[in-house]
Amino acid sequence: MKPVTPSTDLVESLIRLVRGQRIILDADLAQVYGVPTKRLNEAVRRNAEKFPEDFAFCVDFQEVTNLRSQIATSSGHGGRRYRPWVFTEHGAIMAANVLNSPRAVQMSLFVVRAFVKMRETLAQNKELAAKLAELERNLTDRLDDHEQAIVHIMGEIKKLMEPLPPDTESSREMGFHVKEEPPAYVPKPRKSKKA
Repeated sequence: MKPVTPSTDLVESLIRLVRGQRIILDADLAQVYGVPTKRLNEAVRRNAEKFPEDFAFCVDFQEVTNLRSQIATSSGHGGRRYRPWVFTEHGAIMAANVLNSPRAVQMSLFVVRAFVKMRETLAQNKELAAKLAELERNLTDRLDDHEQAIVHIMGEIKKLMEPLPPDTESSREMGFHVKEEPPAYVPKPRKSKKA
């Protein structure tokens, strides 16, 4: 088993989500700690009282399938005949203690830092999500007011665009019109011609 070089980012990339908890697979943790997976799991079984359910647990077959979908490639975890153990942050620290190797103790610092970094990132994302939700609510309220104003303006414009009924004053002809009765036609008397 070739141990991995210390890196918080590398360890963070190994953290997965199972049962609503951030965990690291036994094979990944064993690689980080520089021990075979079999040795890690034996140490956990020998010290079972130090690994309650919130420290480490064995995943069921459906969770194994879900874990494989979270991992880009399953070549490092494929072909196992048993269900893998997964470790929470506290379980990973306890595993370093029961292994009691200098490498495991040294690498446990990176594991803790990776879990802490991920927790901070999630907290920041929750704050950002809350701020975005508040902004969206404010925009929706403002848009509702603006939308109502726009709908009102459009209604007024439509009213102005409608043709007026013919019986309104605006249907009269333009220009100057006299409303007096014209005088009756009276022919002028003709002057008679005297000879």
